Parts: sequence; structure tokens; C-alpha cells
Amino acid sequence: MFLSSRMITSVSPSTSTNSSFLLTGFSGMEQQYPWFSIPFSSIYAMVLLGNCMVLHVIWTEPSLHQPMFYFLSMLALTDLCMGLSTVYTVLGILWGIIREISLDSCIAQSYFIHGLSFMESSVLLAMAFDRYIAICNPLRYSSILTNSRIIKIGLTIIGRSFFFITPPIIRLKFLNYCHFHILSHSFCLHQDLLRLACSDIRFNSYYALMLVICILLLDAILILFSYILILKSVLAVASQEERHKLFQTCVSHICAVLVFYIPIISLTMVHRFGKHLSPVAHVLIGNIYILFPPLMNSIIYSVKTQQIHTRMLRLFSLKRY
Repeated sequence: MFLSSRMITSVSPSTSTNSSFLLTGFSGMEQQYPWFSIPFSSIYAMVLLGNCMVLHVIWTEPSLHQPMFYFLSMLALTDLCMGLSTVYTVLGILWGIIREISLDSCIAQSYFIHGLSFMESSVLLAMAFDRYIAICNPLRYSSILTNSRIIKIGLTIIGRSFFFITPPIIRLKFLNYCHFHILSHSFCLHQDLLRLACSDIRFNSYYALMLVICILLLDAILILFSYILILKSVLAVASQEERHKLFQTCVSHICAVLVFYIPIISLTMVHRFGKHLSPVAHVLIGNIYILFPPLMNSIIYSVKTQQIHTRMLRLFSLKRY
């Protein structure tokens, strides 16, 4: 990738904790950025518009004020915030507005990216719990998932997602970055900053691994376990039509789980084992990890969830006339 002498100076090895970092777009394809900006701008517009519409429909429709849709609104809000946390740097590079980011801004962005990823995982787990109660214990559904309990679950999700990630993120501020200050993506990730540090990073590495195991992996196992119980309950139903109806209530959530975990596993595998891959592949996988879940979740729930789909159609028909 071509770098000007000024940029080389600004990203060259340094032990300063206040240096700037160079954000990497699609290396070697800078001439194509105006064309790349069109689909990326469209995707961000769909992320922001789609999730705002889901939130608007749930907020304005009293019949949707139910536990299932409260959790869906948490998911939409998480996806909306994920889009907002990265739109400036991703589109800024493609539009030629920015190429560098300060350490403080980089740390703040990584805090929100990783915190929101953990939050999405936690919300998906809460939604799995909601489906489990609705199918396996329907008579107690309203008494178990009361409004006060949902508020407590929401606050627990926020605390769990952002509190435990704070120590390693704060420590990034006090590391010395003596390698070339060139990031691998169009946004800042914790593991990307660690790669550039020459301080002792064992605390961050082990702590981050513990968080991945205790949050992402544990959530995935609990979601899988909940669906084993759901499947067992559905198969116990005599009527095949009733089985199909019960399973249909889970399709949207299953799709959302796959949309979240497949990109995050792919990014982890690329960082761990894909060092031989081209930088473009790393950037592409990184952008899929950031943009694919927020984009697809609003589409999945708008199409697959009948109540949301009906209200969306009604909303568009009102705007047309």
C-alpha cells in the first residue's frame, strides 16, 4: 500500500501512547474506493433505517408490547449502535475523509465494538430463554417474564457486556506501541492494537480469552441447550401442524444466532490461522463481522415475524398514501 512520507512518519514505530494509527481499507485498491463507497453506504443506510423502523414499529404498536418484542427491540438497538460506532471510520476511509485515528478514539471505538458484540450475544441468549419459556412453559410465560424482570434482564445484559470488558480496554491506553502504527481494518479492534504493542500483553490476552469463553462460548452453549429442550418439547406435541407452528416461532431467532456466530467465528479463525491470506481477505471478513448481523437481523425479523411484517407493510402503505 502506498503511503506518503507524512503518513509514514505519523505511523512509524514509537513508544508514545498518544500517537495516531493508520486505518487500513482495501489495500492496493484505493483507486476503487469511490465505487466501494456505494455498496457500503447503501448497507449502512439499510442498517440504520431497518433497525430504526423495527424500533419505531415496536414502540408505536401497543399489541407488540410483549416480552418477545422487548428483547427484539434490544437486539435492534444493539445493531443500530454497532452501525453508528463504525460508520465514521469505514465510510471516512472510502470517501477519503480520514486515514488516521488517535489512540483515545481507537480505544473508545474498540470498547463499543467489543461491548456491543458481547451485548448482542447476551440478547440472543435472553431471546432463547424467552422462546424456551413460551414453548416449554406457556402457562407461566406472562408470570415469569414480567416487565420488571425484563428490565432487570436488560440492565444485567448491559452491565455484563460493558463492565467486564473495561479493564483490558483501559489498559490499552498505557501500553507502548513500538511497531508500525498500521491497523488491519477500517476500525479498531482490541486484538489489532495488541499486535502493535511491545509491552507485556499477557493480561490482555488471557483476560480477552476468558471473556470469549465466559460470554460468547457460554452463551452459544446455553442457546444450543435451550433449543435441545425446545426441540424435545416440540416433538412431544402430537399434531404435526402444531409442531410446525411452534417451530416457526423460533426460525427468526435461529437465523439471528447463525448470522451473529458465523461471522465472529470466521473472524477469529482468520486472525488465528489466516496469516497467509491477503490483507483484503482480512478486511472483508472484518467488515462482514461488523455489518452482516446488523443488516440481516432487521431483514430477518421484518420478513419472518408476522406481526412486524404486517406493521411494516401498513407503515409503508400509510406513507404512500
